[in-house]
Amino acid sequence: MPTPAKGARLGGGPAHERLILANLATQLFEHKSITTTLHRAKRLRPFAERLITFGKRGDLASRRRVMRVIRDKSVVHELFTEIAPTMAERQGGYTRIIKIGPRKGDAAPMAVISLVLEEVKPAKKRTKPESKPATKADKPDKKAKEAKADKSDKPKADEPDAKDTKSGDGKADEPKDEAKADEAKADESDEPGAKADEAKDEAKAKADDDSKDAKADEPKDEAKAKADDDSKDAKADELKDEAKAKPDDDSKDAKADDKADKAEAGDEAEAKADDKD
Repeated sequence: MPTPAKGARLGGGPAHERLILANLATQLFEHKSITTTLHRAKRLRPFAERLITFGKRGDLASRRRVMRVIRDKSVVHELFTEIAPTMAERQGGYTRIIKIGPRKGDAAPMAVISLVLEEVKPAKKRTKPESKPATKADKPDKKAKEAKADKSDKPKADEPDAKDTKSGDGKADEPKDEAKADEAKADESDEPGAKADEAKDEAKAKADDDSKDAKADEPKDEAKAKADDDSKDAKADELKDEAKAKPDDDSKDAKADDKADKAEAGDEAEAKADDKD
């Protein structure tokens, strides 16, 4: 069940309201624009637009449905043959309400309700441009751009004058220039890959050098360790020899002292013997 309209009912009862709306719709379809109170215009708007929707269908059932409300056959014929075809492409919004000044006497707010009969301009559909997936080849290389800019900035001092060169020589040089340009383009396109390969080769060469240096340092370290061990062994042997030499010296000194004591004792004995004699 449709929701009831807000506000006071038109007329004295429901039947009276239906008659008022039917008469207003009949006058609207006949004259295309009428002046009434703002409240009646707002109540008439959905009522009239529903009848226009029936007219756009155009079948017999819709015509009979409209004839139950609008009793004038000429107005129904005009609705189905003139008004509905002009609004065939309009999706709703068949009427327009414009407020005007208050009515004299009771100061009731007035409005003008009219049919929107202008042709509908088809809206242009905005089509987004198809975005292609960016590839590595499509991406411009900054270094290639810089190289091109440098080439364009260099003065062309080596080019011969047009007056001095013959037309035949110019034609002969054209293929060479084209070949050079193709080679330059090929070099520019190969620059990113070549630079990446060069970086890889440099990294490999550095790794090989580091491994070679490490291998070369290993024998040196081993030789130093051996020399240190040998020096430690030599010092230990010297200390042992010194320790052995000290007791030998002490024994030699003792022996020398014994001999000196014996020599002195012999000398004293000989002296005593001489004295006796």
